[in-house]
Amino acid sequence: MPKVKADAKAADNRLKRKGAGAGRKQSKKAAKDPNKPKRPPSAFFVFMSEFREQFKKEHPTNKSVAVVGKAGGDKWKSLSDAEKAPFIARAEKKKEEYEKSILAYNKKLEGKNSEEEESDKSKSEVNDEEEDEEDDEDDE
Repeated sequence: MPKVKADAKAADNRLKRKGAGAGRKQSKKAAKDPNKPKRPPSAFFVFMSEFREQFKKEHPTNKSVAVVGKAGGDKWKSLSDAEKAPFIARAEKKKEEYEKSILAYNKKLEGKNSEEEESDKSKSEVNDEEEDEEDDEDDE
């Protein structure tokens, strides 16, 4: 008999776990801005973009992404620091370009936000004045 009780408890626990997530609300993510610059690739991803092309030439029949990724990872691990240096340099250059573009993007956003605040204020002030005038006319 004790085995039945243990099974019943296990089933109860499973039901509780499944139902626990149902009551939670998922928070909405902010919409991504399509104009925001993409983050720069790391040195490994710079290496992989070149390695993929080379691997496709050597193995034209391979259709597996996993095989290419595994081979690229193994190759990257086997490279010495001197062999990795050109990829690291390209990644640093792309990072500098990204930092410049993100600064320009942020400045552009700040400009838009300040314009929106000013325009919202002016709209509300204009609307308030129109309402005041209408109230004055209704009083007469």
